[in-house]
Amino acid sequence: MPSFEVPDVDLSQYSMRELFAPPMAVLAVALLVIGAWVAVTGAPVNYGIEFTGGTELVVESDASQSEVTAAFEQDHDSIRSIGTGGNQYLITFQSEDQQSLNQQATDAGFEVVQSSSTDPTFGSSTQSLAVLGVGIAFLGMSGVVFLLFRTFVPSIAVVLSAFSDIVVPVALMNVLGIDLSLGTVAALLMLIGYSVDSDILLNNHVLRRSGGFWESVHRAMRTGVTMTVTSIVTMAVMTVVSYYFGIELLTDIGLVLVFGLTTDLMNTYMMNVTLLRWYKFEGVAR
Repeated sequence: MPSFEVPDVDLSQYSMRELFAPPMAVLAVALLVIGAWVAVTGAPVNYGIEFTGGTELVVESDASQSEVTAAFEQDHDSIRSIGTGGNQYLITFQSEDQQSLNQQATDAGFEVVQSSSTDPTFGSSTQSLAVLGVGIAFLGMSGVVFLLFRTFVPSIAVVLSAFSDIVVPVALMNVLGIDLSLGTVAALLMLIGYSVDSDILLNNHVLRRSGGFWESVHRAMRTGVTMTVTSIVTMAVMTVVSYYFGIELLTDIGLVLVFGLTTDLMNTYMMNVTLLRWYKFEGVAR
């Protein structure tokens, strides 16, 4: 059975600036993308119909994509082919008149495989609850981390890494046209857990176990990198399979997790290691 061996990377050969600059540059670019999105659209990310209200139809037809969209009186927000046969289309509308849209599809000779509708008022309420949930999860995580380490630098390293692990995937969602849905909110919440897990593992090895600094870092990497890379591969496989079978929700969740976990590798073993290195050798712990 094949096994994954963590490469023996000598991080000590790099200066603190060389390790710290790349993750901070990526975070800065992500914040610029989100800031630009807010300036243009008024929101940090595009919201799915669960948050804005609207109707989602899955229709089956041998007609072309342009012929399918022409059959509806209302303008659609998006349409894409799904499934392995290429004759099913997922269409979203801002209109919540599900009955009328179903009737138009039937009159055009399409088979309505699935339809769902969300009221705008309910969607707005769901949006607020989702944002509140992510905020509470992040603040709760931050509080637990500060109580656990009781020292500013190691604690802020974990919080900053978790913050970047969320911000970078959100920016990539904007670039790739992935809407914020209940599924992608769940993925962002999972990323908070993944990030805290890998960063606390590193901090515990460096601050609370015997051995030199770089020895402790390498010991943490053997466990943490294996764990994260395994998760990335698993999520990548899920993304490819769900895309092939037209399961959009799982595809979006998989992409967000792959983005976030890859960012977490960079943040944990470049940003967090640098902050701990400063803390141990040049900061308050010297």
